[in-house]
Amino acid sequence: MMRFMKISMRKRYFLEGYSFISLWLIGFLLFMAVPLGRSLYYSFNDMVLTNEGLVGTYNGIAFFRDAFTTDVDFLPKLMATITTMVVHVPLIIIFAMFSALLLNRPFRGRMVFRSFFFLPVIIASGVVLQTLMNQGAATLPIFVQYDLATALSQYIPLEILMPLLKMMESLTLVMWDSGVQILIFLAGLQAISPSLYEAAKCDGATPWESFWKITFPMITPMILVNILFSVVNSFTKINNSVMIYIHSVAFKENDYGYGAALGWIYFIIIFIIILIVMFMFRNMDSPYTREGK
Repeated sequence: MMRFMKISMRKRYFLEGYSFISLWLIGFLLFMAVPLGRSLYYSFNDMVLTNEGLVGTYNGIAFFRDAFTTDVDFLPKLMATITTMVVHVPLIIIFAMFSALLLNRPFRGRMVFRSFFFLPVIIASGVVLQTLMNQGAATLPIFVQYDLATALSQYIPLEILMPLLKMMESLTLVMWDSGVQILIFLAGLQAISPSLYEAAKCDGATPWESFWKITFPMITPMILVNILFSVVNSFTKINNSVMIYIHSVAFKENDYGYGAALGWIYFIIIFIIILIVMFMFRNMDSPYTREGK
């Protein structure tokens, strides 16, 4: 009996991990597995609504082929969505890390400021976010009022100026989307032992050196988590043009088969991008993790 109870640390980690995700697995099997299976079935069939319900006629990969060959709207929307993700995610990570470093410093009222940074996550979401964007709240009026593009084009080439202005104009959305990432970075910063900074200070390390030698290596796992969260959040936002297009095809045009095929194409692309990110940061472990291996 005692031998059975004595399990290795590795097996204990596996048991703890599966116990944490067990509720999610049960919920997935009960509520998501069947709809996902049906959507995959729909994507290979031409679904027609009859008195007996949806009736499918098998057409193979015709819908998947049409998405890349005959649909003139899907690919431009997909490329615009990917471009927005590529621009926004680095800005969100940099802004969230910088904000977390400031909010982690001791000063009066820092809990209030932390709540201010997280407040847009609660308020600016869903229908509220869409309403604010329709009213122009997601753009900075200074670019339109003072016509910065025309003024600066005399000094900066348009090939460089326009991407920079586009990035600056998206700062409002970046701040709105950084609340969760800031909290994750704060959790990582607060887990760093103060004795590491004290030892570095005794050795004559500057604050800049302490950041690159202690702070940054210790929060690298949080960088990966925040990148993955930001990528998924960027692809699933309510103002995402691809999501809006798929919803319109499936539920407004009642083309359930083609809508399901577009959804699966979108899912596969997101999954590939996530795999690429995880492959690029596969060695991004904290020093504590590397010591435990």
